[in-house]
Amino acid sequence: MTQRAKIDTDGSEAEAVGPPVVHRPAGLTSAEVAERLARGEVNDVPVRSSRSTKDIVRANVFTRFNAIIGVLWVIMLIVAPIQDSLFGFVIIANTGIGIIQELRAKKTLDGLAVIGEAKPTVRRDGVAAELSTSEIVLGDLIELGPGDKVVVDGEVAEADSLEIDESLLTGEADPVVKKPGDPMMSGSFVVAGGGAFTATKVGREAYAAQLAEEASRFTLVHSELRTGISTILKYVTWMMIPTAIGLVISQLVVKDDNFKDAIARTVGGIVPMIPEGLVLLTSVAFAIGVVRLGRKQCLVQELPAIEGLARVDVVCLDKTGTLTEGGMDVTEVRPLGGADETYVRTVLGAFGESDPRPNASLQAIIDAYPDTVEWRCTEALPFSSARKYSGAAFSEGNGENSTWLLGAPDVLLPAGDPTLTEIDHLNEQGLRVLLLARTANELDSPEVATGAHPTALVVLEQRLRPDAADTLAYFADQNVATKVISGDNAVSVGAVAGKLDMPGAANTVDARTLPTDREEMAKVLDENTVFGRVTPQQKRDMVAALQSHGHTVAMTGDGVNDVLALKDADIGVSMGSGSEATRAVAQIVLLNNSFATLPSVVAEGRRVIGNITRVATLFLTKTVYSVLLAVLVVCSQVEYPFLPRHLTLLSTLTIGIPAFFLALAPNKERAKPNFVRRVMRYAIPGGVIAAAATFTTYLLARHHYSGEGALEAETSAATLTLFLVSMWVLAIIARPYTWWRLTLVATMGGAFLLVLVVPWLQDFFALKLVGTTLPWAAVAIAAAGGLLLEVAWRWVDRRFPA
Repeated sequence: MTQRAKIDTDGSEAEAVGPPVVHRPAGLTSAEVAERLARGEVNDVPVRSSRSTKDIVRANVFTRFNAIIGVLWVIMLIVAPIQDSLFGFVIIANTGIGIIQELRAKKTLDGLAVIGEAKPTVRRDGVAAELSTSEIVLGDLIELGPGDKVVVDGEVAEADSLEIDESLLTGEADPVVKKPGDPMMSGSFVVAGGGAFTATKVGREAYAAQLAEEASRFTLVHSELRTGISTILKYVTWMMIPTAIGLVISQLVVKDDNFKDAIARTVGGIVPMIPEGLVLLTSVAFAIGVVRLGRKQCLVQELPAIEGLARVDVVCLDKTGTLTEGGMDVTEVRPLGGADETYVRTVLGAFGESDPRPNASLQAIIDAYPDTVEWRCTEALPFSSARKYSGAAFSEGNGENSTWLLGAPDVLLPAGDPTLTEIDHLNEQGLRVLLLARTANELDSPEVATGAHPTALVVLEQRLRPDAADTLAYFADQNVATKVISGDNAVSVGAVAGKLDMPGAANTVDARTLPTDREEMAKVLDENTVFGRVTPQQKRDMVAALQSHGHTVAMTGDGVNDVLALKDADIGVSMGSGSEATRAVAQIVLLNNSFATLPSVVAEGRRVIGNITRVATLFLTKTVYSVLLAVLVVCSQVEYPFLPRHLTLLSTLTIGIPAFFLALAPNKERAKPNFVRRVMRYAIPGGVIAAAATFTTYLLARHHYSGEGALEAETSAATLTLFLVSMWVLAIIARPYTWWRLTLVATMGGAFLLVLVVPWLQDFFALKLVGTTLPWAAVAIAAAGGLLLEVAWRWVDRRFPA
């Protein structure tokens, strides 16, 4: 048996009666730490929650489309008036906005990361203290307890039933029992027991250092939204290149007598093909989402997590720490079989010494029954989620020795035991019950629980989170299914869920009866809501089963037993007070430990994704009609109807300004898959109709006007049609209408009308309607195009449902 001794805070051993105490290493001295710091033997891997300022600027400035537009802008500055170069200034402003918003998000994330950073306990000069991971030096002695993450590579120095989960590194789910001298790998974590290890590799030499750094980095990649946008941009580039070449050649041939005007109209045809604002707006929307969530103490460790939660249709909740608060209270102790209550209380008080890092249940017992100095813990079996019980052996001070187990009654008692009926009545009231049982077996025996004699029931009351009921109601209202997956007794879990008015709480399932076949398990999960006595491996299997039925699954948790499920879920959500391991694998950390923050995260994700999908249609409709207009111009061998200033004006009023406001508007619709298909099914017919209507007006104007100033009149008529059709697209996208959406559409229309009636704006944008016949014809063609849009989009909805 291993012996435990009480240690004074200065590291010296306190006098103790009995066998000699085991010497505990004091760790490095201050002088040794200073020496290692001087040699650079420090864990200097930067823990980054966001991209660096340099990376943000580079990502926003040095893009493929910015390069194209930059070249075209320089050309226009040379060959045309300043008003034809406005598109360049717009790009500069947009890029600046993108950089500022991302820097704001970076500041928020970095501040939250410091709050949520795990701080390992390091022993130096015999004193244990929490330090930042970056302060650890080679040779440091780092203490470990359940849930602690191994932050550097090392070698076990002390082990007290120490079990390490290395699944995040090796893929092997079974915990590994560690003894002094065994190696420790960074990235693993403690599932049971405790101990300490000596750091043998720090900084970038550590096994999982680069992996850990990458996992905690703020990223803008690997999301369906951004992947979809990249796919669209790739196809746009391939369409744009031949179209632009054809346009350049055709304009130089048509305008052989005016080279500068030919260049200006060529650039006017190329620039609107580029949906440059779409990438910017996506980054801005995500960045603003991060800032908004940051104000609610929610750390988004991976940006696509916002998008992922918007797609979630099943949320799996761990009861403890999610529906209930972490703390518990002992309400009653019921001796069994004539056991002496005073003796039982003494045993429970002694249990407090058996675990230096007690869980919530044991902490409640410690608070209720202080330790007695006569009893001494000689061996301990830490609590494990897989076992569902802990154990301790005591020297009672009178020469007697005894071994006890404390844990789940339905695990420690045989089926059919009459005590279980009594326990069921308590569980039905939402109370948690632990069984104290005496065993004649050794703690390290696999049969330690066999034949254990029940001695007392410990009744605990859990504290419900005051906001849990409202949060569950929100998910029900949003058609998001909630599943309570807990390691506790199923009846007790069901009672807690019932107090929160959770649908399906009355029909609880004991996970020990769940089928092992994934398909069968998925059916049971779809039909039921509350599950108890779930093992850590079963949590993982349940997540996989739900995913196999096409569900997007979010998993919340704060304990070590939740790590595997958090890692496999589409979105892992950890509480800020949870174990280091859960915070390390979760994409979202609720630093205020409030489950009530989760609806805000879901709502933010839906707002971002729904609105980006909405406004992407505006940008891509412009791309489609710009490419088609260029193709029609090349085929017809006519002058391109627009100068850059015309399309800059149209883009600003029908896309740029409206898209910014629409992207930040509330949106509760759950995000749907197939982003590219959902956007293009509207953009293609919208762009085709806009191009056809505009080119029709342009051809009519070419036959109607002649003489000096004819081209300007033709351009003005074509611009009027294109603006009106684009406004119709905007009006459809802005639905359902609210007062501010109607105001937005009306304001954009009023701004264009202002350009048409104010003389100096007419001159600046070269827009002047001549006569009444063609302008009214342009309006009529635009109206026909708008009606065709309504018909086409309704047909698309029926023919290609999202």
